[in-house]
Amino acid sequence: MWHDKKVSVIFPTYNEKDSIRQAIIDFFANGYVDEIVVVNNNAAPGTDEEVAGTGARLVHESAQGYGHAIWRGLAEATGDLLIIAEPDGTFYGKDIIKLLAFCDDVPVVFGTRTAREFVWEGANMGVFLKWGNYAVGKLLEFLFNTTFLSDVGCSMKLIPRPVYEQIRPHFTIGGSAFGPQLMLLVILHKFPFVEIPVNYGRRVGESSVTGSKIKAFFLGMEMIGIILRYRVRSWMGLFPPRA
Repeated sequence: MWHDKKVSVIFPTYNEKDSIRQAIIDFFANGYVDEIVVVNNNAAPGTDEEVAGTGARLVHESAQGYGHAIWRGLAEATGDLLIIAEPDGTFYGKDIIKLLAFCDDVPVVFGTRTAREFVWEGANMGVFLKWGNYAVGKLLEFLFNTTFLSDVGCSMKLIPRPVYEQIRPHFTIGGSAFGPQLMLLVILHKFPFVEIPVNYGRRVGESSVTGSKIKAFFLGMEMIGIILRYRVRSWMGLFPPRA
């Protein structure tokens, strides 16, 4: 609970069997999280058993993709403040306090993993990923004249329920590029937001996307395409898109 507001965390899981139990314990440990919704998105065998007994609520989403998992998690969550994160060991539960503190002044809070002081040894944030995310962030910032953005790929975000209710009808991307779409919807609906640095640690296991530079490159190209498309559509008066 944060200032009488219920806090929910959404954890999508696909290949996090070896890290999810500890992630749940870590996020509950900060004392502010009331609910963790784990979305099993055709996850590795044994994942459900790791979640059992942790206090998290487990749901299943058969439509494969990061976006589909987040849609389901947000729909299932009952909190006033909705926090998206990943249970792969890269994000730390203590950073929830940062997001909550900033949301007192600015409703939407995005994390960034590009601050060098918060990137820990072994984290998958080499030159290619860091500057690729930074470049796409700057493109988004420039085209939409927003506040500072440096990491479009960071999946740690806080969204209040009223914001979620307004942008939910426009969710269309079920894959890995859903994160940038969510950011674009926040921007085009003119909700104030801020980006803050969060800790980024070594991942437990291998990512199905950023574990491959080729997949990461094509995801980056997809993100750029989405940003350009939304900019053009908004100039043409076609935003918000029909739900």
